[in-house]
Amino acid sequence: MKKIREIIRLAETSSLSQRQIAKAVNVSRPVVSEALQKFKATGLKREEIKGISDTLLNDLLTEQKKSESKSDELKKNFPEYAIELKRKGVTLSLLWEEYLQNIPDGLKYAQFCWHYQQWRKDKKLSMHIDHKAGDKMFVDYAGHRMEITDPKTGKMIPAEVFVAILPASQLTFAEASENQTQESFMRSNERALRFFGGVPAAIVPDNLKSGVIKADIYEPDLNPLFADFAEYYRTAVIPARSRKPKDKAHVENAVKIIYRRIFAPLRNKTFHSLSELNQAIKERLEMHNNKKLTKMEVSRQELFEDVERSELKALPINPYPLKYFQEDTLVEFNYHVRLKEDQHYYSVPHILRKKRVKLIYDDRNVAIYHDNIRIVQHRRNRSSHKYSTLRDHMPTNHRYKDNWNPEKLKWWAGNIGEETQRAVTHLLNTKPHPEQAYKSCMGILGQASKYGHDILNLACRRALNLEMVSYKVISNEAKAIMEQYEKEMDNKQFSLLPEIHKNIRGKQYYK
Repeated sequence: MKKIREIIRLAETSSLSQRQIAKAVNVSRPVVSEALQKFKATGLKREEIKGISDTLLNDLLTEQKKSESKSDELKKNFPEYAIELKRKGVTLSLLWEEYLQNIPDGLKYAQFCWHYQQWRKDKKLSMHIDHKAGDKMFVDYAGHRMEITDPKTGKMIPAEVFVAILPASQLTFAEASENQTQESFMRSNERALRFFGGVPAAIVPDNLKSGVIKADIYEPDLNPLFADFAEYYRTAVIPARSRKPKDKAHVENAVKIIYRRIFAPLRNKTFHSLSELNQAIKERLEMHNNKKLTKMEVSRQELFEDVERSELKALPINPYPLKYFQEDTLVEFNYHVRLKEDQHYYSVPHILRKKRVKLIYDDRNVAIYHDNIRIVQHRRNRSSHKYSTLRDHMPTNHRYKDNWNPEKLKWWAGNIGEETQRAVTHLLNTKPHPEQAYKSCMGILGQASKYGHDILNLACRRALNLEMVSYKVISNEAKAIMEQYEKEMDNKQFSLLPEIHKNIRGKQYYK
């Protein structure tokens, strides 16, 4: 075989005659002639045989006539094989064994695989066959936008076009949306899954911020909402690697087809709403999915129904409940956290004071997580500046003050002193809603343990006289009083020293 390869090389790369080649390779001229005739009959080029084993090349050359007719018959089965290979567990080896059952003297395994690979590389073949059915769904936005015309102003409003594809069957979904926000992206993914009627093992998005916060080849940082969405649908998210176009070749090819079969036919039409545009996209998409694949004699829709629908996991009955995330939230001194959107406060166990937690909430519930563990879930309350408190979250000495109200705060302040009670009452009376003053009152009352009742009462009296009653003012006054008191105590200690008289040596003595 080494000599045959050399004969082929010299014949294609030099101007030597067959006789000269025979002399150079040390074989007879008829051997050269026969080898070149067989090689020419294969239809191969010299570059193509470099990666072919000696065994396969020998089979192609020595059994050319025999294998030629058999390969022609075999090629008729390749469209069916392409479909079968999408089924889980089906391999070329299995198909070859089944082929030999029908044709015992058929092609050898190496020839079988080679002819199939040659057919697969045909440029006219429009169907990719790399993925198993139900394995992945590739998603991305088209680079170009479609447009909606405002019926009142005539202004052109751009619309994003989301594309999803199941690569095994090439079944495609597309829709227009207002933007690429995380909510729009997540809902488009959901409508794609509902369109396909099932859930694949994984979703492969590009590294847009709505799906991936930080791209990384090993551990990409997923958007929390999209990660939660994937968990709800029991699928995985495998972002395409940055600057690796082959990772998303399927969806990019789908986008190119969408340009030809949806963008182009609709380019001269006017749409006045997103729903009107999506209806037109839906009609063109149906035509695209039902169009026969080149050389496959089957449409994307038919291929999907045949091999892929049964491999998808069942959809949840209800749509994904849209959730929102509030990261890195500080638990305040009163063991409550503030949901910024509603300005409402929710309790957590008191041992988490000054810790950082994460809030995940939807229209009905607010869940609070610490160290990736859910600590508590509250029913969502949209009342601003109010508290939702669970008794079990309170320290023992606070439980008697359960369900905070003005009377209990006044009672607590009265136990400290009259001036403190006046300050707390003033705060409660000057706010439109008493709950707005709860945090300030609790902060003031908490100063008693730091400075004592007497100093806190005096600080409250000063704040009342200044007509500046607030937690910050009273805290600063209490601090100033404490510093003044400590200074007076130091001076009093110095006053106890004896006065200077002649028997005291003085500092000059020690020089």
